[in-house]
Amino acid sequence: MILIAVISLGAIGIVGALLLYVASKKFEVHEDPRIGQVQEVLPGANCGGCGYAGCAGFAGACVKADSLDGMLCPVGGAPVMAKIATILGKEASSAEPKVAVVRCNGTCAARPRTNKFDGVKSCAVASSLYGGETNCTFGCLGYGDCVKACSFDAIHINPETGLAEVDEDKCTACGACVKACPKNVIELRKKGPKSRRIFVSCVNKDKGAVARKACANACIGCGKCAKECPFGAITVENNVAYIDYNKCRMCRKCVAVCPTGAIHELNFPPRKEAAPKADVEKPVAPAEPVQAKPVENTATEVKKEEIKK
Repeated sequence: MILIAVISLGAIGIVGALLLYVASKKFEVHEDPRIGQVQEVLPGANCGGCGYAGCAGFAGACVKADSLDGMLCPVGGAPVMAKIATILGKEASSAEPKVAVVRCNGTCAARPRTNKFDGVKSCAVASSLYGGETNCTFGCLGYGDCVKACSFDAIHINPETGLAEVDEDKCTACGACVKACPKNVIELRKKGPKSRRIFVSCVNKDKGAVARKACANACIGCGKCAKECPFGAITVENNVAYIDYNKCRMCRKCVAVCPTGAIHELNFPPRKEAAPKADVEKPVAPAEPVQAKPVENTATEVKKEEIKK
């Protein structure tokens, strides 16, 4: 009986092994070896900034794509994309580097607190419960969800202003902070030549008077910047202005006309102050010479008087 059981189990094992072997061959997936090569040159951050689920997903997409147009690893940048292009024998597309920008200027001084939140210090939690500790329901909450989401230590909360601030030298434009912000005040924008950027640091969609009452630095949607821009780069929609970085030519005319200072200019040289106009003195007309009356002789006058008499 024992021998029959052993033989039966051995037969079942052999049949199972054969079935597994046949199944593995039938459903075998051949992976392109270039996927592994591409994945090796990637930084391995798995940040998702490329739009794919980690570096492995991005490597597979690069191999399957006909061209690398629109493909970019935000962490590795152009050097990494050049290596990938060499491996795949494709041309690397040139893409301008981007950086995260916090579009909120509601500092503690400009946006006074009207209440205090005693719940979990999380922007997502606070945003789901109420508008925030100020009368502006659009601005940065300052609890640091973006800080926790950043894998590169590129964003922090300024304790004086209560706002998130981006360290552009560390930022890789992975977009993790953008996804983490429930108020959508963080945006990826072109880094710009010499890291110079101009943007509207406000997303308040309330009407001008309401927005200004809630925050002294808010955009009031007056449209002066849009009228001043000679390139059509500024649009005003839902009571807030927006600058299209693809059209902006960095002339900075919009910054000068903004009545609330909602438009920010970063990394520009200081403006040259206009020289004060000197008071031009009007030329004084020369005085007309006074002609002296001829003085007659006293003796002659006496004789004239005697003759009259």
